[in-house]
Amino acid sequence: MTTVRRVPGGLVALLFFGVPLLEIIVLIQVGQAIGPWWTILLLVADSVFGAWLIKHEGRRALAALSGSLSAGKMPARELADGALIVLGGALMLSPGFVTDLFGMLCILPMTRPLARRGLSRFFATQLTTGTFGPDVQRPRPDPSGDVIQGEVIGD
Repeated sequence: MTTVRRVPGGLVALLFFGVPLLEIIVLIQVGQAIGPWWTILLLVADSVFGAWLIKHEGRRALAALSGSLSAGKMPARELADGALIVLGGALMLSPGFVTDLFGMLCILPMTRPLARRGLSRFFATQLTTGTFGPDVQRPRPDPSGDVIQGEVIGD
């Protein structure tokens, strides 16, 4: 079996602790610059805009997916858009300006193609190297080279 690469624990720890710490630092800086009430108002307005954007772009992505499926086309782009909108929505759910910024980059129609390219590269790398997921391993061919002759019986 081939060796499976795993995400380094340091990267997970950095994301788990670094992102909230960065959010707190940015919130404090914004609060000091414009005041606490304006910061809270800006966070609420950001959330309302994000919810509207997710709903709007989600409907567009669902309509595009439906159109591709009814036309008999492979909906790769539409599925990637849907995944990015879901990812962006998850990022928008966490309070803070940094995650909201990355969430909007995944959701906005003018920045989504860039995110889609990154997503495509990630999946292409994972699929071609055989390292997709923690438990996926490629089976090796039988080294003995024995071939079992047979016949397929069925409808």
